[in-house]
Amino acid sequence: MSWFERVRGFVARVWPFARWPILIGIGFAIGFVVPYTLVLDHRVKTRVTEIDFTQPTRVYARPQLLEAGVPMNKATLTLELQLAGYSEAAHVAEVPGTYSIDGDQFVIASRGYMDPVSGELPRRVRVTLVSGQIQSVFDLTSDKLLHKTHLDPARIATMYGAEQEERIIVKLSELPPLLVEGVQAVEDRDFKNNHGIDFSSIARAALADLRAGRVVQGGSTITQQLVRNLFLDRNQTLIRKFNEALLSILLDAHYSKGQILDAYCNEVFLGQQGGQAVHGFAAASWYYFGRPVQTLRPQEIALLVGMVRGPSYYDPRRWPERALARRNQALDAFHATGLLNTAQWNSARAAPLDVTSNPQLVVDRFPAFMDVVRKQLKQDFSDQQLRNGGLKVYTTLDPAAQTYAEQALDQALHGLGKRSEGLEGAVVVVDPSDGDVLAMVGGRKSDRHGFNRAYDARRPVGSSLKPFYYLMALTNPSRWNVASLLDDSPIALKLPTGKLWTPQNDDHKSHGEVPMVQALAQSYNLASVHLGLQLGVDRVAAFLRSFGLTDVQDNPSLLLGAVDMSPFQLAQLYEFIADDGHALPLMTLRGVLDAKGHVIKQYAVEPGKGQYQQAVALVRWMMQQVTQYGTAAAIGKSGLADLHVAGKTGTSDHQRDSWFSGFTGDRLAVAWMGRDDNKPTHLWGATGALRVWMDLFDKLPTAPLGTSPGDGIQYAWVDPSTGQGSLPQCDGAQQFPFIDGYAPPVQNHCYLQRLENFFGGGNSNGAAAQPPDGTHPQTLPE
Repeated sequence: MSWFERVRGFVARVWPFARWPILIGIGFAIGFVVPYTLVLDHRVKTRVTEIDFTQPTRVYARPQLLEAGVPMNKATLTLELQLAGYSEAAHVAEVPGTYSIDGDQFVIASRGYMDPVSGELPRRVRVTLVSGQIQSVFDLTSDKLLHKTHLDPARIATMYGAEQEERIIVKLSELPPLLVEGVQAVEDRDFKNNHGIDFSSIARAALADLRAGRVVQGGSTITQQLVRNLFLDRNQTLIRKFNEALLSILLDAHYSKGQILDAYCNEVFLGQQGGQAVHGFAAASWYYFGRPVQTLRPQEIALLVGMVRGPSYYDPRRWPERALARRNQALDAFHATGLLNTAQWNSARAAPLDVTSNPQLVVDRFPAFMDVVRKQLKQDFSDQQLRNGGLKVYTTLDPAAQTYAEQALDQALHGLGKRSEGLEGAVVVVDPSDGDVLAMVGGRKSDRHGFNRAYDARRPVGSSLKPFYYLMALTNPSRWNVASLLDDSPIALKLPTGKLWTPQNDDHKSHGEVPMVQALAQSYNLASVHLGLQLGVDRVAAFLRSFGLTDVQDNPSLLLGAVDMSPFQLAQLYEFIADDGHALPLMTLRGVLDAKGHVIKQYAVEPGKGQYQQAVALVRWMMQQVTQYGTAAAIGKSGLADLHVAGKTGTSDHQRDSWFSGFTGDRLAVAWMGRDDNKPTHLWGATGALRVWMDLFDKLPTAPLGTSPGDGIQYAWVDPSTGQGSLPQCDGAQQFPFIDGYAPPVQNHCYLQRLENFFGGGNSNGAAAQPPDGTHPQTLPE
């Protein structure tokens, strides 16, 4: 009897008993397995088609300019590098994203960048610092001096969608070949030949685990791992295992190996920071090493590949020994499969982990500044675009200035001791030349979201308003100049309500007639009110409204700062004086790129011709006297004296608000202190906010403000007690600046004094740029 006949006989005997189970099985396959497979097939095609992964919007600071003459010190440049995710090299910086320091010289291996305004290629530069500024920038790549370059900007925030996932989508061709081949060597050596599942790999892994007594080798293919990430939960059940196998076969049937590997490299989970998950090798490269995946060295690639097995278990920041051992296992696999030669293998195994100390996964580093950025962005982009559009937003923020502003507020509050209980503060720092907002601190807890006092708090500004109507007066040079005498006598003004308004000086004294410059420097309220009433309160209010202020009432109390503004708004006002009469809007944005790197929005201001430039120059000069012998004389007596700061203190009624606004040659800052419950602070502008300002500029590199008022201004000798022109040899004569053609004629010839001098008595020398009477009057506390 043949073999075929024996089998046929066996089937004939068994068929009566087995036909129903077989038919039921066929029916089950037709009725359930096939439809179920079709459902899964549809799910696979739909889900993979949608793997145009949504990416969060990333927000960046402005690039740090490196140019000879730019104010810079060693501490600030180091801070800028650290905040941008650079790490200090053990020796001379070679790898992009690293720096090294030798005395006052920095070697920086930059990463390059592209933003809406410009860009830089990666390069190695040597930056030399001398006397608080950059002396030179030398390109070590091309071996020549550079006129200027920029560091790639620090990432300061991320606008996530609901999934809170960090991704940077890259094509397979954009990844290092060693990474693409290495992940196959470690995770699925037969990836190119299997059909989604690999039974031999499963058996090999089971045997290795059995020998080791623990899990040492995974049996899942790359396709199975991708299926788990895209479709399945982590439950270890038979149903999930069946689904995983079936989905893997379907995925392999529909898509090429290149497409599967591409999706895997962008989807693989590689870490977690708080609520933000890190997916894909490109995002992980920034998270662990602070630079693009294309710049990774073999040992760094091996660490990322090795961490696929368990990102939490092999976290190099928490468990460096585990991570090092796992990295070396991956390197061994690279060597065994011929991806690394023996020399490369030995060198990579000997290298340290070299991960950055701080994760480069930024959620919202500077909440007050980002609050304003979001408000400005929402005028141009939808919430959906901002959450999932993969946009790159480039801002004006200077990370070092922001850090110093936060530290200055903390330091000033700490210095007040028990008086700081219940106190709040805010700081705004601006580049007056273009209106860029460089820093913004919204409260003493600067790292927390909440009420943004820098932008949203509206508080009376006190004497901070005085320079603006002094400016109005000086636009009429035939009537007013910096030596004009102002009446500082008492005032009793009946208001329309019938109430009698009787303002006071802070020292509760009257000073008679005083020169305009002294009235501003000492912040005399009575002299200022007399001036404002002569100008017209309605005209002063109209001038302030021209800056966009809306809540300005035509009340005499306006002259003493009875108008509510935020620090941001006050900085907007002072920008006009700091930038020679150019009224520029304050900007927090520079531009936006889409996910493909195309410019979709640029934010720029074209400055027009400045207004009242000579009058502005005179106000700026008077504000410099404020910091020399006036209410902010603490600056002139400190190490900041050489900056020739122009500034103004401000204190609201009952000392509820303490203000100081001041600028140097390239930086303007407004500081405020007060209480949210509006109770008195018992601080003047000079004892509260001024401290914040000085602590900030003790650290912030900046250029001094010029002492020459500029074109269209002439100096002339005057007698401050009369405001009349004087011969320079007359007692008490001082040099004051005037608009060309409007200096007072010489009327004080001091004939008697000259005769006395002729016969050997008296002083023949006048004084320049001194306060009236040649002595420093008592400095008031405002």
